Amino acid sequence: MRPVILVTNDDGVHSRGIIALFNAMKEIGDAYIIAPDRERSAIGHALTLHRPLKVDELRENIFSVNGTPTDCVALGVHKILPKKPDLVASGINRGANLGDDITYSGTVSAAIEGTILGVPSFAISLVGDKPFRYDTAVPFAIEVAKYILNKSLPYDTLLNVNVPNQHNDMIKGIKVTRQGKRVYDNAIQDTYSPWGDKHYWIGGGKPYWEHGEDMDIQAVLNGYISITPVHLDLTNYEALEYLRKTWK
Repeated sequence: MRPVILVTNDDGVHSRGIIALFNAMKEIGDAYIIAPDRERSAIGHALTLHRPLKVDELRENIFSVNGTPTDCVALGVHKILPKKPDLVASGINRGANLGDDITYSGTVSAAIEGTILGVPSFAISLVGDKPFRYDTAVPFAIEVAKYILNKSLPYDTLLNVNVPNQHNDMIKGIKVTRQGKRVYDNAIQDTYSPWGDKHYWIGGGKPYWEHGEDMDIQAVLNGYISITPVHLDLTNYEALEYLRKTWK
C-alpha cells in the first residue's frame, strides 16, 4: 500500500513551491495538499481558535483552508485525509528557515504539528533570492521523504532541510547540522501614513549569525544542503541540573 503524504506550507496553496513538492511526493505515495488559502509566512505555530475554519477542495487531493499551516495539519490528520498520514512534508518555502527563523516559520511549525500528532515530518526551504529554483530542491525532498518512510525518525523529532538556491550541479552535498543562531539588525522600520501618523513595519534587516562548521547557516553558505534534526523537548538539561543543585 502506498504511503499517504500530507503536503502543506505557509506560502499558500497556489505557490509554486507547494506544487513542486506535491508533484515530487506523488512519485512515492498518495499525496494530498492541505494548505492555507493565502500566504501565512512568519505566523509560527498559531492555531485558529476564535472562528470556524472553512475547507475548499480546489481539485482532486488539493484542499484550501482559511487558516494557518498548523490548522491545515490538524485538520488533515483528524478530518480530511482518508487515514492518518505516514508523512508530513512542508514547503518548498521561498526563503530560508535557518537558525532562529524556525521559531517564527509557519513552514517549520507545520512539521512541528505533524510531529506532535505522531506523524514523521520534515520542512524544506530554498535559501536565496529570486528566481527560486524549486527543481533544485525537489530531488532532495524525495530523498528525505524516502529516508523517513524507510527508517522513520527519533521520537519527537522533525527534520528541517535548507537547500541553497543554486543549480543542481553547484550543490556540494548534504551536511547534517545543528541549529545555528541568526538575528536581524535594523529589522523594524519607521513609516508614516499620508496624514503623518507614525507606524512600524517589521521585516527585512541585515542578518547576523554565529559561525560554526557544524551549523545549518554555515553549511548553506558553503554550498551544502543542511539537514537539522529538531527536537520538540525544549528543556535545557544542563540548566535543569544546575537549578536543581543551586535553587533555594
